[in-house]
Amino acid sequence: MENIYMKFFKTHSDHELKRIKKTVKQILELQPEYAQLSDEQLKSKTEEFKQRLKEESLNDLLPEAYAAIREADKRVLGMEPFPVQIMGGIIMSQGRVAEMCTGEGKTLVCTLPAYLNALTGKGVHVVTVNDYLAKRDSDQMGQVYEWMGLSCGCITQDMEAPDRKVQYAKDITYITNNELGFDYLRDNMAVRKSQMVQRGLHFCIIDEVDSVLIDEARTPLIISGTKFCSKGKYLAFDRFAKMLERGETTELNKIDYISGEMGTDSGDYVADEKDNNLFLTEAGVAKIEEMFHIGNLSDPENLSIQHGMVNALRANALMHKDKDYVVRDDEVLLVDTFTGRIMPGRRFSDGLHQALEAKEGVSIRPENKTLATISFQNFFNKYERKCGMTGTGQTEEQEFRDIYGMDVIHIPTNRPIIRKDLNDSVYKTKAEKYAAIVKRVRKIHKKGQPILVGTETIEVSEILSEMLLKKGIAHNVLNAKNPEMEAAIVAKAGQFGAVTIATNMAGRGTDIKLDSRSKEAGGLYVIGTERSESRRVDNQLRGRSGRQGDPGVSKFFISLEDDLLRLFGSEKYISIFENLGIKDGMPIEHRMLSRSVEKAQKKVEENHFASRKSLLEYDQVNNDQREIIYRERLKVLNGEDIHSDILYMIDSIIDRKVIESYEGNEISAKLLNDNLLPIIPLPTIGDADTKEDDFVKSLHTSAKVLYQKKEALMEQAYPNEHMMREIERTMLLKTVDKYWQQQIDDMDQLRQGIHMVSYGQKDPKLEYRLQGFSMFNAMNDNIQEDTVQLLYQVAPVIHDN
Repeated sequence: MENIYMKFFKTHSDHELKRIKKTVKQILELQPEYAQLSDEQLKSKTEEFKQRLKEESLNDLLPEAYAAIREADKRVLGMEPFPVQIMGGIIMSQGRVAEMCTGEGKTLVCTLPAYLNALTGKGVHVVTVNDYLAKRDSDQMGQVYEWMGLSCGCITQDMEAPDRKVQYAKDITYITNNELGFDYLRDNMAVRKSQMVQRGLHFCIIDEVDSVLIDEARTPLIISGTKFCSKGKYLAFDRFAKMLERGETTELNKIDYISGEMGTDSGDYVADEKDNNLFLTEAGVAKIEEMFHIGNLSDPENLSIQHGMVNALRANALMHKDKDYVVRDDEVLLVDTFTGRIMPGRRFSDGLHQALEAKEGVSIRPENKTLATISFQNFFNKYERKCGMTGTGQTEEQEFRDIYGMDVIHIPTNRPIIRKDLNDSVYKTKAEKYAAIVKRVRKIHKKGQPILVGTETIEVSEILSEMLLKKGIAHNVLNAKNPEMEAAIVAKAGQFGAVTIATNMAGRGTDIKLDSRSKEAGGLYVIGTERSESRRVDNQLRGRSGRQGDPGVSKFFISLEDDLLRLFGSEKYISIFENLGIKDGMPIEHRMLSRSVEKAQKKVEENHFASRKSLLEYDQVNNDQREIIYRERLKVLNGEDIHSDILYMIDSIIDRKVIESYEGNEISAKLLNDNLLPIIPLPTIGDADTKEDDFVKSLHTSAKVLYQKKEALMEQAYPNEHMMREIERTMLLKTVDKYWQQQIDDMDQLRQGIHMVSYGQKDPKLEYRLQGFSMFNAMNDNIQEDTVQLLYQVAPVIHDN
């Protein structure tokens, strides 16, 4: 029945792959011709293609360019992309996501669209998830590009700005998403054009695109400076938070919270792990007001106390050591919950990191002041064209399409997948589950079949490691505490008799290759210790086994105490255990249970998508403002003459101050003096009793004459140096940066409290946009006034000689 259905109702991917079959055939038919070319003739194709681009498009050149680089791959690397890999390369050149299973050679596929798009000379960025992969792939694939006459570079975290500029100037640059985003922000904080390292965002290829554009989309990139805050207040917030009583989460109090009503349930606050929300009850608000001796917690002057207490409660109730963070050397280090890797240098903003430090009793470091920030969603949407590749993308296809304008096309495997995916085993408790996992590992290990045990947290990996040691089973542990050994451990995980415990998807990007004895023993046996919130993450773990037609097995062991089942429907499973009279230590295994878990995962994914989409809608307001500021900054850095802009500012200030100086229907000379003269020091403002239009016109003329005198004085002191034009640029840049950093802070404060407007039946997102627009206009007025005031104060320095 399923085969009949598939015959008549083909998938979107099937239709799209059918459309490119003709192009794939063209490329394959060129193979004999290109194979006959000498090395020099093949290399000369690069220059030929560059010349033809003056008249033809990249799409016109695609078949020949792909045939050329495919032949170069074969000669230089000894690897020739298969037809299915060519399909992936074509899909990517169309600006889409190619979903290719683990072991299908995504790194090699990348050479096809990278070579083609590098022919434009504008630069191609190949984005990876860590420095190790960026260096490894650039070293290996760079051989091919350079053999074909293109330059290839790599940027890593420890590289200085001058070196970065050199690497960005290469035709193809390998780099992590974090370094790419931070360089963009730093470029837009530069005070001279020569300090900028990037040369534009034209075309990028994102490896592990789901990790970069989905998993990391909720964490913005932030460049920070320190701001002074009392350490004692964080300790006080933490102490008071530990005194408050946690209430139970119910659907009723969640509805109260959403509708703007104060929770009335037992307890002082409710921490909802399912939605990662935290809110205070009426009793909790009363206790906090008593603790801090304040009248109303919601008053504007008390928002910092409200914010600090919520941070302290979130740190104590919703954030868990060795899952969300680790404590090492008197420091709280964040853990990437999707990969299990420590994120050095990354800190929570807005006091949350300080709340964690107070909770754990380590040194409290100064709170950060945001100097520049951008979300990955808005950053990658700045590229003229982008594409990606991943082993698991179709579960997030709607988000790729809605947010990034990219659809996901599943590329068939070169060889059929023969891995066996067994039904989940569900246990009552975690202890029973861990015992069953160790028992299964012992059984499989006896026949030498390699085993990979995937865990969600560092804590679980250490529990299982200790249990295996007690049973005398030698194994490797790969978690956020030893990332430097990552690739080496993963590479050995497919050897006969190997047992490896890895947090989540640590080691992603490194294939687990089997030796001959491991294949005979049944291939890699993957054990999942719990179901993730995302089906995609589970599929990634499964996908470590069964690469390139290898044998393999995957199985998940889960318990009713696991977060997913505890938060989404454990009552249903408990009743099944009770009705069937399942004994302690015995599991339930049924496809229906696995489907129920996947249904719960789908619900969580939908919640996360809605959350990321909501964040983007808020961030879009900030992005619109950022675009204007960065465009104006670049205009100054490019050395453009902004004199006309300064004169416009002078006119705007005069018009604005005249309007502000009205008393009734007349202009008040006193108010105008007070408003205008501190900015533009006119010797006199004239007679306000004259005709209004003539009076205002005379102010404009007097201000311009005064400015011209200032210019003449500077030219006399510094002839032929165009000193005033340079001063205009410098003053404007400094003033823009000062107020933009304050605007970022103000917008963040606005975002923190904007949900309060829903109590007055207003739309928070609309209000955020309207208030943000008003704040932006006020910032522009301040920039104009400060810049003009500084320019009128400029005077030449007189030296004795």
